[in-house]
Amino acid sequence: MQLVLRVKEYFIRRLLLIPPTLLGITLLVFATMRLVPGGPLAEDLKKLMGQGEGKAAKSREQSSINLKPDTVLRLAGQYDRDKPALRHYLEWLGALPRDTKKSDALFKNDELTVAVEVPGTLDTLTVKRNPDGSGSIEPYDMNKLGVWHVRIQSPEDQLKIWETLVPDALAMPPNTPHRAEIYQSAFKGILQGKLGTSMRYQEPVAAMITKRMPISLFYGIIEIILIYGICVPLGVVKAIKHRTWFDNVSSVAVFVGYAIPGYALGALLVVYVCAKGYFPMSGFTSDNFHDLSLRGQIVDLFHHAAMPMVCYLVGSFAMMTMMVKNSLMDHLASDYVRTAISKGVGFKSAVFHHALRNSLIPLATTIGGIVSIFVGGSMLIEKIFDIDGFGLLQFHSLLERDEPVIMGTLTVAALLMLVGNVISDIAVAVVDPKISFE
Repeated sequence: MQLVLRVKEYFIRRLLLIPPTLLGITLLVFATMRLVPGGPLAEDLKKLMGQGEGKAAKSREQSSINLKPDTVLRLAGQYDRDKPALRHYLEWLGALPRDTKKSDALFKNDELTVAVEVPGTLDTLTVKRNPDGSGSIEPYDMNKLGVWHVRIQSPEDQLKIWETLVPDALAMPPNTPHRAEIYQSAFKGILQGKLGTSMRYQEPVAAMITKRMPISLFYGIIEIILIYGICVPLGVVKAIKHRTWFDNVSSVAVFVGYAIPGYALGALLVVYVCAKGYFPMSGFTSDNFHDLSLRGQIVDLFHHAAMPMVCYLVGSFAMMTMMVKNSLMDHLASDYVRTAISKGVGFKSAVFHHALRNSLIPLATTIGGIVSIFVGGSMLIEKIFDIDGFGLLQFHSLLERDEPVIMGTLTVAALLMLVGNVISDIAVAVVDPKISFE
């Protein structure tokens, strides 16, 4: 009973460590994205300044023609750069409400009121600028238009954002008017189960991940079945036949495979195998997949999966096979195995009933990685074979600096990695009776 309580206490502590660890990982990546220069916002600003790629550099005066404070503010809001970085992280996390809808207008000729259009309607709200710099909305039909809030951005507020975003320290145009912005807000973050919306595709990140999950699950499950189904028996045979021709030849084969990166092998297979028509060059299934019979769909699926699967497996085979072999050889040389053989236990029985179970303990530490492999895939392999899975989604989000997708895929991958570590601990505890949870 005491042991059961200690085990429960241990795993509860491990599970409670997941949220702060995940918080630290996401905060680090979020801060990195904010600090790294460039990205879609910088490209949009360059286009407005007429300094896009392949265009001649313009003078500061020419560059400022299309660059107005109101334009910069709208871009800053579009790319979540109009508020402090920490607040945006807390909004993404769901600890603070984020803007869901917003619209803006400029005060003209030092007027104290301005009409702001309500997004998605033909109605407007009248915003009043108060002497203390705050803003208020004149009475309106909340049942019809919903609840709206207002913020007033003074020229000084706009200058701070301008100096942060605009390159080359280009001076903000003088006589910049106050700006009124109406907005609706709600708690829509990780804590509420929301991963946000892609800036590039305007799709929910959760839907983008869910759509690609079956593809990554397919490759992950097949990969795990092949790795454990082939490498464990192969490692056992190599340990029993140590230093024979079979051991030497198989060692050369697995280490050659280990030395070749999966993505490099994929590039070679595409050129020398797929391009000659033996296997498809790209995609998860054929275009006429849904018109095929069940047998035809299965054949088509595995025909497309053959070459990518070779690339997935090539590096894992050597590590897993040699892990099983070396562990089994260590246990075969142990005193308890020699004692069992000296007492009349057959060699086969000593291997499979005594040494093998203890030899599989190191493999239990790798079981947790299965969870992340199921959805993680490989960015480069999926890119080479144009497989629209979780890895390719990560690859494109990094290239496009699509921050909501980057953070969403990172959160899923990190969470699975942390859960996988707990699963590894459970697996080790099951196969190793010497594990203590003190």
